[in-house]
Amino acid sequence: MLENHLLLVLTMLFAVSMLALLSEKLKVPYPIVLVLAGLIISFIPGVPLVRMRPDIIFLIFLPPLLYSAAWNTAWSEFWHLRQSICTLAVGLVIFTATGIAFVSYWLIPNFSLAAGFLLGSIISPPDAIAATSVLQKLKIPRRVTTILDGESLLNDATSLIVFRFALISILTGQFIFWDAAVGFFSVVIMGVVIGLAIGHLVYLIHKNLPTTASTDTALTLITPYLMYLTAEHFHFSGVLAVVSGGLLISYRSADIFAYNSRLQSLTVWSVLVFLLNGIVFILIGLQLPQIIKGIESYSFPLIIFYAIIISFVTIIIRLFWVFTVNYLTRLLKPRRAPDEDRFEWKAVFIVGWSGMRGVVSLASALAIPLTLSTGMEFPYRSLILFITFTVILATLILQGLSLPFLLRWLKLETHENDVQQENTIRYKLAIAVIEYLDRNCPTEIAEIPVFARVKSRYERMAELANKSLLADDDLSPSFMKTYRDMLLEIIRVRRDALKKMHRDNIFADHLIRAKERELDLEEARTRKT
Repeated sequence: MLENHLLLVLTMLFAVSMLALLSEKLKVPYPIVLVLAGLIISFIPGVPLVRMRPDIIFLIFLPPLLYSAAWNTAWSEFWHLRQSICTLAVGLVIFTATGIAFVSYWLIPNFSLAAGFLLGSIISPPDAIAATSVLQKLKIPRRVTTILDGESLLNDATSLIVFRFALISILTGQFIFWDAAVGFFSVVIMGVVIGLAIGHLVYLIHKNLPTTASTDTALTLITPYLMYLTAEHFHFSGVLAVVSGGLLISYRSADIFAYNSRLQSLTVWSVLVFLLNGIVFILIGLQLPQIIKGIESYSFPLIIFYAIIISFVTIIIRLFWVFTVNYLTRLLKPRRAPDEDRFEWKAVFIVGWSGMRGVVSLASALAIPLTLSTGMEFPYRSLILFITFTVILATLILQGLSLPFLLRWLKLETHENDVQQENTIRYKLAIAVIEYLDRNCPTEIAEIPVFARVKSRYERMAELANKSLLADDDLSPSFMKTYRDMLLEIIRVRRDALKKMHRDNIFADHLIRAKERELDLEEARTRKT
C-alpha cells in the first residue's frame, strides 16, 4: 500500500514537471495545463480514483503556499494599497457570498438561503495559488499585481470564516448575527496576533542563535506550519496567522539572513512551491469522476444550467464591485488622491477579470460533511460540489486563458520605472562605498594600489549608473543588451574551458565545482541586469 502511494506521488511529480515544460512550449499558464491534464487523466481506464482530502489540502499545501506568497509581497506597496486590498479581500467576499446566496436561492428549487450562503462562501474567494501562478509571467502594472496578490492572501480567511458560520447555521438550524460578528473579528484579530507572535519568535531565533544556511532554510519550512497549526488549534484563522507572520519575517529578512541562507532558501522554496502548486492543480482535475458520481440523481442538463448561471453571476459580481468601488473612491476623494493612486478603467477591468478560483474553493466544498447531526444526508452537498468545480474551471480556464489577449488588446500601460530605480540603487550603493573608503581608508588608498583599484572600480560603477540615469546614448537599452550578451558569451567560454578541465581530469573535482558555482552566480547576476 505504501509503495503504491509513493509511486502515485512520484508519478504526479513527474507529470507536473513534464506538463510545466509543455505549458512553456504552448505559452499557457501552467495551472490551466495541469487542470486540463488532470481532467483527461481522470477518464483514462484503469487510473485509480484520487480523492482530495480537505484536511490534507489545508494542512499540507496551504501553509507553505500562503507563506511563500506573503514572503514575496512587498510590505510597503501592500500597506500603501491596503484600502483597495481590504475592499476586495473582505468586502467583495461578503458581497459575493451574499449575491450568490440569493441567486442560488432564487434559481434552484428548494435551495435554502443558508445553503446559498454556504455555496457563496465557497466560491467567493479568488485563489492565491491560482492568481499568482497565472499572473506571474504576464506584464501587468505592479500596483495591479500587488492588489491581486494582497487580495488573494487575505480573502481565504474571510471566506473560510463565512463558510464556518454558514455551515454551523445549517448544522444547528440557527444563526445569530451578533455572535457571528463577534466571532468573525475574534477569529481575525487573534489569528493575526498569533502569526505576529510566532513570527517575532522565529525572528529572534534567526537573529540571536548561531544558525547556518541549512538550519535557516529548515526553520523557514517549519514556520508556516507552526503558525497555521497554533492558530487552528485555538480555533482562530490559520490563514491570517501564516500571512501576517510571513509578511513580518519577509519585511525583516534583511536583518536575520546571511547571503548563503537567502540563496539556499530561495532555491529550496522555488522548487517546493512549484511542486506543491503542480500537485494541487492536477488534483483539481482528478476530482471530476468523484464529483460526477455524486450528481447521478440530478438532471445533468439542469445542473449544468445552474452551474453556468452561477459562474456567470460570480464573474459579473466581481466586475460590478471593482468598478463601483473605484468610482465611489474617486467620487468621495477626488482631490486627495494623487495621480499615481488613481486607476484607469483598463486596470480596474483587469483586476475585475482576474478572479480565478482554485483549490481552496474545492477543498472547502469537499469539507462539507456527508450528513447532518441528525444522520440525514447533507442537503445539496453534491450539487454544491459540482457548481464549485464548474466555477473553478470557468474562471481558471476562461479568465486565465483570456488575460494575455485582453492585456494586449487593452494595451495597458505599465508606467513602471524599474530600470531607473535600479540604476539609482546602483548609484547610491557605489557612492556609499566610495564615501566609506574616503572616510575610513584614506591612507591605504594613497599608499596601497589594491585599495586604489577598489575605489576606482566603484567610481566607475557610479559613473555608469549615473550615465544611465541621464539617458546617455552609450547606455541605451540596445547597448545594454549587447553588453549583457557579450558578458554571457564570456561566461560561456569560461564554462566550456572549465568543462574541458573536468574531462581532462587536470584539477580536483571540488575545485572545479567551486568555480562552477561562481560561474552560476555570475551568470544569474548578469541575466538579471
